[in-house]
Amino acid sequence: MNPDISAILSAWPFEPGQLTCRMFTGLDGEARIQVRLDLGLLQMHADGRPDGERPFGFGSYLEYFEDQLESVADQKPLGAEIDDDSEPLKTALTPEDCRVLRDEAEMFYRRYVALLVLEEFDRVVRDTTRNLRVLDLCQKFAQSDDDRVALEQYRPYILMVRTRALASQALKDNEPKAAVHALDDGLEQMKRHFAEHGGPQAFENSNEAAVLRNMREALVPKLPISQRSELKARLAKAIADENYELAAILRDELKQLKD
Repeated sequence: MNPDISAILSAWPFEPGQLTCRMFTGLDGEARIQVRLDLGLLQMHADGRPDGERPFGFGSYLEYFEDQLESVADQKPLGAEIDDDSEPLKTALTPEDCRVLRDEAEMFYRRYVALLVLEEFDRVVRDTTRNLRVLDLCQKFAQSDDDRVALEQYRPYILMVRTRALASQALKDNEPKAAVHALDDGLEQMKRHFAEHGGPQAFENSNEAAVLRNMREALVPKLPISQRSELKARLAKAIADENYELAAILRDELKQLKD
């Protein structure tokens, strides 16, 4: 087979300033994602590890390290030896382990950015949640202080993308209240992060928090009006119009709602 992909690139031109992506079914029947780049294209698996690899039989290095470290934590305190003939389990993440996890997290980042463009919101939530686990694992088990905090600078961005995806999926499902709840929860998580790593002012100045606040402000006016709010508005208008008979009826309806 001729490896030249010029025909594919010619049929799918690169658009500067725009992330151009597509999803399709591969020859093996599994979903793939392609991203058009200026000098070619990037192809990834839509599920599992983006490159399709299974390190040590696990879905990712993250899952492998989680299994190792959780097994130790379940058996003995961190740093204790396991008294059996099996291969020793890890008790901490070495600098090389953390580098591997960072490289792997970058692959998932490339994928969830493409998935966001494709409006595959459930998959975006899956991948961003997964990358947050990388941050948590490094923070808890990395041997080096630098490795424990190296990825923390990206937490607000990952939280923002995850929250956007949750809210967007809720809107897609015609659940605007669930979307607002997702945005409120995401903002609260971000606020807690900045309280620990930068202070309240950092949260107020955060671009990621601004994105979520703007999304919420645009969404709230579109929420359905509750029955109580509608009755109160009608009561105020009836009083303003001196229609006291209607006002009395509306008061009774409000009372019944309260009861």
